[in-house]
Amino acid sequence: MGILAQSTISMDKYEEKLGLLMDMIQFSVVDGKLDAREYQLLSLIAQELRIEKQAFDDLFHQEPRPHVIKSEAQRIHQFYRLALLMHIDGEIHEREQAAINQIAIDMGLSPNATKRILGLMKESEFKILDPNLVFEIFREQHN
Repeated sequence: MGILAQSTISMDKYEEKLGLLMDMIQFSVVDGKLDAREYQLLSLIAQELRIEKQAFDDLFHQEPRPHVIKSEAQRIHQFYRLALLMHIDGEIHEREQAAINQIAIDMGLSPNATKRILGLMKESEFKILDPNLVFEIFREQHN
């Protein structure tokens, strides 16, 4: 996306997207390293969010800043992206497990739902769940 296309995105939305990516980058290195597959997934997500490659790469050299995700649907989506990121390198480090649980709590997500989703992902061959199932598990926790 070029400079002209970027201007059609409100600055708040663009900053929000950068914040989401920054959160994922922070999480990706919680185990002390950035795996090539983690970088590839982050890069794909940046493309999906329409963040230019240079802006994406610059995030790796910035200090983390507080970021609040307002909508519950967006928090669930972000949790699922983090869970995919956690599984992509084929290893689940103890620090990743602790971090994702704390992030989910900080986002106000149900610990029971997050535990269930992480368990289903662990059992899944490709670690991918149907997004409708992910949202349904969180909806069940509201009842």
